[in-house]
Amino acid sequence: MIALIQRVTQAKVDVDGKTVGAIDKGLLVLLGVEREDDSLKMEKLANKVMSYRVFSDENGKMNLNVKQAGGALLVVSQFTLAADTGRGLRPSFSGAGSPDQAKVLYEEFVEFCRAKGMPTQTGEFAADMQVSLVNDGPVTFNLQV
Repeated sequence: MIALIQRVTQAKVDVDGKTVGAIDKGLLVLLGVEREDDSLKMEKLANKVMSYRVFSDENGKMNLNVKQAGGALLVVSQFTLAADTGRGLRPSFSGAGSPDQAKVLYEEFVEFCRAKGMPTQTGEFAADMQVSLVNDGPVTFNLQV
């Protein structure tokens, strides 16, 4: 399971010209599901995302996680993160989870974060989404479990 996280001052997701999810300060989480992923990996990744210290403390050091910094999550499904780009000029998606598997784990990820008290907004699974963000820093990390 893969999460590309970006520290943002604002981010939003539009579908058909309508905003379906938006946050101010927080993390934009692009979430990819691979074929061998399961609920245990989802929980491990969700805990890592929520605990990852990428926000500055009073001394300007990256010592605070998103909750400590008063931020929120915007979780967007992105199956292209599971692409194999090692050969050729066209990505292969043979390692990506099936749409049914990905939807279940995506929804579990969102609900797990909310159950832990994390303010969480979402995109729309499998929709053609337009994602807008202001990357703060820029700060971007690729987390995998």
